[in-house]
Amino acid sequence: MSDLSIKAAPETPTASSGSPASAARTLGAVGVFAVLLVLLLILSLVHLTQGTAQLSVGELLRAAVPGGHDESDATAVLIASRFPRLGAALLIGAALGIAGVALQSVARNPLAAPDTLAVNAGAYLSVVAVAAFGLSLPFYTGGLVAFVGGLAAAGLVMLVAHGGDGGPTRLVLAGSAIALALSSLSYVLLMLFQTQTTGLFAWQSGTTVQSGGQQVRLAIPLIAFGVAGLLLLAHRLDVLALGDDSARVLGIDVRRSRFLAVLLSVLLAATAVTVTGPIGFVGLTAGVAARSIARKLPGLGRHLLLLPLSGVLGALVVVSADVLLRLFLADDVSIAIPTGVVTTLTGAGVLVWLARRLRGAMVGSGTQGAHGTVRSGRWVAGVWVVLVLALIGTVVSGLLLGERVVLLGDVLNWLGGQAGPKVNFVLDQRWPRVLTGLTGGAALALAGAIVQAVCRNPLAEPGLLGVTPGASAGAVAAVVLVPGIGVWPMMGLATVAALLTFGLVLGLATGTRATGRGLSSERLVLIGIGVSSAATALTTLIVVIYSPWDTNLALTWLSGSTYGRPSSQAIPVILALLVALPLTLYSSRTLDLIALDEDVPRILGVRLDAARIGFCAVAAILTAAAACAVGALGFVGLVAPHAARALAGGRHARSVPVAVALGAVVVCLADTVGRTVIAPSEVAAGLVTAIIGAPYFVWLLHRSRSTR
Repeated sequence: MSDLSIKAAPETPTASSGSPASAARTLGAVGVFAVLLVLLLILSLVHLTQGTAQLSVGELLRAAVPGGHDESDATAVLIASRFPRLGAALLIGAALGIAGVALQSVARNPLAAPDTLAVNAGAYLSVVAVAAFGLSLPFYTGGLVAFVGGLAAAGLVMLVAHGGDGGPTRLVLAGSAIALALSSLSYVLLMLFQTQTTGLFAWQSGTTVQSGGQQVRLAIPLIAFGVAGLLLLAHRLDVLALGDDSARVLGIDVRRSRFLAVLLSVLLAATAVTVTGPIGFVGLTAGVAARSIARKLPGLGRHLLLLPLSGVLGALVVVSADVLLRLFLADDVSIAIPTGVVTTLTGAGVLVWLARRLRGAMVGSGTQGAHGTVRSGRWVAGVWVVLVLALIGTVVSGLLLGERVVLLGDVLNWLGGQAGPKVNFVLDQRWPRVLTGLTGGAALALAGAIVQAVCRNPLAEPGLLGVTPGASAGAVAAVVLVPGIGVWPMMGLATVAALLTFGLVLGLATGTRATGRGLSSERLVLIGIGVSSAATALTTLIVVIYSPWDTNLALTWLSGSTYGRPSSQAIPVILALLVALPLTLYSSRTLDLIALDEDVPRILGVRLDAARIGFCAVAAILTAAAACAVGALGFVGLVAPHAARALAGGRHARSVPVAVALGAVVVCLADTVGRTVIAPSEVAAGLVTAIIGAPYFVWLLHRSRSTR
């Protein structure tokens, strides 16, 4: 079992309100709040001195004192820019901190937060959808739209994760999958409606920059209502920490209390998204910090104090991120950097730290169904007949369909060099996309099959383990920092980034003496998600700093697309497949043994650690090559290997080739559908795979729980 579950704070039953122990606890609680508030005040004063306008402390003080100033530049800067930005940081940080600790209590899971429950992703999608369709809504109406989107996303995650009872990994996996699908939909809206959604790409990471203080003032009543409601529920949250049965015995309506707490928490998070965008991991970081302090001072464990404590810590997180951002970057650059990039990097570190403390089952436990079923040779032959026909049909449809429909005879004339200029132009644009889709999908599927075997977890895939975001960060950095760089240097940097990312994840996921030595499946997935978030934040940071006018570049990579890819970008993928596929098939027996457990491979003479590192290196190279061809395309490495095991059985000698073929079909077909359904506009292939993969992933989560 995990040691990360939330338990009720211990109280001393014999201590009366006037006892020395009670007085010490009260004094300790007051001292903690005093220290944090003084620190927050100091950081707020520093925050006010930072900005593009060089103003002295004396000018700021005179401008801040009522009646002690005239209409000076300092007054204008404070009123129009700095006070609203500081107010947003304080208000939204407090709201997210309180929402985070409340959601953790409701789910009894320290990893619950507006991010991990997809609340931010659902609210952000609602805001983008409103902007994409040219609607300009008043603040409260827009906040209501964000609230509905966030609540729907959180409800879906809690439903899939059974209210968090399935453990921290299941909750984060469900939230990550649904957030990825919602983010993919947001990306496609940003790409299709670039004029209407100008500025929303950077805003997706959360920024405290404000144009005046109107939005902050309008948000105050909503946040005050949400905070007051949660404080009224504080006693119920205390009792819920004892367990559902104990809470019912004590007269608490468990279902209603949870619903109200989630409702109020989503209200706080949705209001924050409406004001600043989704600032990442503030709720997680503040909640974890608050509970860590409460463990040292038990009096703070009661929600009547824990909620305000988390709110103060949330405000500290956001204000500190703003201060650090402007401290280390030039003023004209820092104003364009989303505050959420810094909080996401910090929160990713917190997630990794929590995962490192996880005392869970070793790899292989709880992965029933990972090895597939036994299939006869005749069945597998039939599967291959269908797959070959599907591959042929996918390639032909990819050449024929699009903004302009081409006839099969035109394709034959084009192959013979006898087609007209229009047909030549269309097919010269399409065949590289078909080629990169086929090869990129095949590489991602092969990498996914290897990763699932090494992790002994059918829910693992390169994207969730940080490999795909790491490779994409390397590729985007190469393109942005070195314009005109060739495909081979770009792939080299992407491969190095993928190897470093996967190596980091594997190293951190290896347990310690305190948590159980060995590679833990739950730790691996949680750390991978944390590193993935950090890599995505770094990609956003690189683009915003070095290429702020070309956000479509980042969107193309992050959503996964073959748009504008030359055929030369498929060459590294083809070479990687030509080496990796035979090598994997030759070593399929070793991969079968690694997928079993820790002991059997060693008994049979397999050098487990060396084999695991070798397979991981192959998966990282495949992922890097695929990222150069199709970007950070998600879910293919999850769906294709799992479907292949269902079709061909658990032996990797049979399932791996089927997975490769399925991956090629899925990505090429997704690309064809994406450029056909709303032609002449296009939907990124990554959105189509997310629409397919996210429900499949949710079904896998539900199915894996039912088999335990």
